[in-house]
Amino acid sequence: MIKDFFSNLFGRNNDPKSIVSFDVVDLIYSYLYNEENKLEIKLKGIYDTVSVNLYSFPNSFNNEEAQNGIKKAGLKNAYEVLNELYKKLNIGAISEEDIQAELEYDYIHIQFYTEPTPEMKKHLKHLLHNFVIFFCCTNSLETNDFRILYNNSYFLDYTSGILDTEYIDINDPKNDVQKLGFKEFERVLQGICQYMQIELPEGIELPSEDSLLPEEIEINQETFKEFIKLVSRGNVEEKLLEKQSKKLLKNFKKEAKEYHKIVENHWSFFESIDCWNSDWKFDPEDAEYFISEMIGEDLNFEYPEETYSHDLFPYIQSALENRDLELMTYDTHGDNYLFFVANKNEVDRILELSELTKIEINQL
Repeated sequence: MIKDFFSNLFGRNNDPKSIVSFDVVDLIYSYLYNEENKLEIKLKGIYDTVSVNLYSFPNSFNNEEAQNGIKKAGLKNAYEVLNELYKKLNIGAISEEDIQAELEYDYIHIQFYTEPTPEMKKHLKHLLHNFVIFFCCTNSLETNDFRILYNNSYFLDYTSGILDTEYIDINDPKNDVQKLGFKEFERVLQGICQYMQIELPEGIELPSEDSLLPEEIEINQETFKEFIKLVSRGNVEEKLLEKQSKKLLKNFKKEAKEYHKIVENHWSFFESIDCWNSDWKFDPEDAEYFISEMIGEDLNFEYPEETYSHDLFPYIQSALENRDLELMTYDTHGDNYLFFVANKNEVDRILELSELTKIEINQL
């Protein structure tokens, strides 16, 4: 009995100290199976929402789009897609007998964003991570284990997207992108468990001692006053502060269908404080001139020859860091930047307020 017990545990993803373990993932699966099979969760420190879905083969692929994707991949049916994934995971193929019996095979797909690596920041504002969890048996006739497929691409064609995933060992990231995603995955699992009110097994080392679920916060005029003071570094007259905070609060309450009006009012606000509107292409001389105007003192920075536009950001930020400042931007969703300068020690709070006020601010 004891020998069989230890044999059953050998090689399993069930480190009793890790939140990325079968015992935890199985509890998440039970919730998705019995309560809600699709969740959009907001967590502290995570851009946008964490998407958690319980899918199955073949049922989740019984739609026209998925069937077209299967044909495009040169496969006949959803079970053939699953067997392609099982090859990557070193899980035995589904037998013809089980296919004829139309057995279902569930899996969990978790999606979330992180900040990109410093190198990728030039091209991306946020980095998407996909973790696709499949259950299996390790030295057992019963499901007692799981394996993960991963990629950081958008699933524009779901079949193609899932076939492009790769098997990963969560404890062995292969590059900086995986390091970011794998580390945050632990926090995401903790946040999911908190949302589901899952009582975790004793002894698990949690990534965070605090709740990762956002508190219910009332958005009022004071919220916008704080935001205005921070993005203007306090260089705002009381009369303007009162006027703009009222306007932004009224703007915040507009419905999403008034998107263009909402954005116009954001522009109007930024034009009332010290900022710099530039297209995507700008010279270092422009940056030195306009940032000097914004901070009220000469800013000169060194940069390699033939360096322009976003490639200048590291050199600008380095020069500003010496003054405890940082260059930030309002996301125009267009072919231009709307820059402002913030105090370095207030950047985190600005990003928090950006989430709350829906005024999209990005680090560079």
